[in-house]
Amino acid sequence: GAESARRPGVTVDSSKAKTSLEALKISLRQLRWKEFPFGRRLPCDIYWHGVSFHDNNIFSGQVNKFPGMTETVRKITLSRAMRTMRDLFPLEYNFYPRSWILPEELPLFVAEVRMLKDSNPSWKPTFIVKPDGGCQGDGIYLIKDPSDIRLTGSIQIRPAVVQEYICKPLLVDKLKFDIRLYVLLKSLEPLEIYIAKDGLSRFCTEPYQEPTLKNLHQVFMHLTNYSLNIHSGNFIHSDSANTGSKRTFSSILCRLSSRGADVKKLWSDIISLVIKTIIALTPELKVYYQSDIPAGKPGPTCFQILGFDILLMKDLKPVLLEVNANPSMRIEHEQELSPGVFENVPSPVDEKVKVAVIRDTLRLIDPQKKKKKDAQCLLYPGIADRKLQLKPVKIQVKYGMKDKQHKHHSLKLSLKLKFYLKLGLCQGSEQAPGAGEEPPDTALGPEAALPSLCLKQVFPKYARHFSYLRLVDRVAALFIRFLGVKGTTKLGPTGFRTFIRNCKLSNSNFSMAAVDILYIDITRRWNSMGIDHKESGMCLQAFVEAFFCLAQKKYKALPLHKQVLSLIEFCECRLAALHGKRLVWGCG
Repeated sequence: GAESARRPGVTVDSSKAKTSLEALKISLRQLRWKEFPFGRRLPCDIYWHGVSFHDNNIFSGQVNKFPGMTETVRKITLSRAMRTMRDLFPLEYNFYPRSWILPEELPLFVAEVRMLKDSNPSWKPTFIVKPDGGCQGDGIYLIKDPSDIRLTGSIQIRPAVVQEYICKPLLVDKLKFDIRLYVLLKSLEPLEIYIAKDGLSRFCTEPYQEPTLKNLHQVFMHLTNYSLNIHSGNFIHSDSANTGSKRTFSSILCRLSSRGADVKKLWSDIISLVIKTIIALTPELKVYYQSDIPAGKPGPTCFQILGFDILLMKDLKPVLLEVNANPSMRIEHEQELSPGVFENVPSPVDEKVKVAVIRDTLRLIDPQKKKKKDAQCLLYPGIADRKLQLKPVKIQVKYGMKDKQHKHHSLKLSLKLKFYLKLGLCQGSEQAPGAGEEPPDTALGPEAALPSLCLKQVFPKYARHFSYLRLVDRVAALFIRFLGVKGTTKLGPTGFRTFIRNCKLSNSNFSMAAVDILYIDITRRWNSMGIDHKESGMCLQAFVEAFFCLAQKKYKALPLHKQVLSLIEFCECRLAALHGKRLVWGCG
């Protein structure tokens, strides 16, 4: 404790924390870290932003936002990413509702719905329309038929996603609810994901009935958004985690377990959903990251807490609704004292879950731990390869009728032995800590009084079960390799031709003229969708489409995921051989 009091504390810039400030302050007090609420002239260890990463003045430390995350998890971008993964792995990505993008896919939506109704006359679907940039339930509405879409001018200005509505959700107390789970993306390269062991369950405020033309507009029955339901007269603020319109997810799990539900399988399915979703998002995120923080340029490292909104179906299958880049970390709510007069009232349920998530995120990214580990690696080479286990050691030294010098040497020996046992360097002392647990040496100092981590590592812990899904990640690595200019997110025609030439993908059946036509056709179509007009060129999604097209041309007899894998391996092999030749030429 005295040693930890002497070391310099971790510094946190909270000047841009916004609505997460109160939860952050409590976390910093528990950790005994130094807060700078108005910023600091000297660099801080950690910068906590409330909204997004847009700060070119940070050249070191860690920031709690990834560049491009807000754009990556928007409803349209997320739907496109999930569709790409479903094309490759249909069974693995069946946890996201079938989606269409408006206005560009409106004719396709109408045609597909008509075809499905013709093939199955008993099918009576409901669809939910969500504006792309909407949040807190803004602009969301339900329809029974494609003709009900509000084709006003706003759909052109504000694109939307239309999805199949889940008509048979799991109900608790006859109410529909969703789950807000907090996921920490600790690192992008290498990929490191943690899931909070508890979350929030947000309830509708009117008993649920399956959608009909009469009740389609009853938002308090169908939409679980807290920001909508708080305005309902039936909303219940409760200090208990087990009752009210906002409860802990753990209380729901206890209730399900008491009914005989397989809660372990449910958690396993949720972990799988989270990992697969992050795998779908990382390719786009890496393009943004290299654009804002190019390799070799001074800049911070990034981490981010994401909010996953998940709905449980009657059979307990989890369905992903959306991913929130800036989940609310408020730990209080407004209460109306008199007409027009409000005050902020603490919310114990929010505080219990959110403070733990922020505090334990900070514990995991603690820069002091990294410095300490790096120092140990310098002092004792090879220690980085060991799993450290700190455990109490009893050493008995028997003193006979020896002189004081002998006693002094025995004491020195015992202290040395204690030190080496702490480091795990003595034979038999090596023992791996549990996956996702806090490294044992962090139990010293202020953290000794803290509870165990509420965040569980799920990747790379379960990497071997999911690594085969990371095909688009490898395609994105090829895309980034040929971008050429640092700070760009789009591939020009010269870069695309260089990719084709270096990977030897052109031949008598696929000339460079055909390459140019492929580039122009796909790029023009994607640019017409209004993705990003700041830069000209081929975006990552367009490159992925072109890559899939090339894979289908080259490996016709295989299913799509094997076609893509085969082309990735072919390109990587060609580029590795080319790199080897350049090294030889350089040596010559």
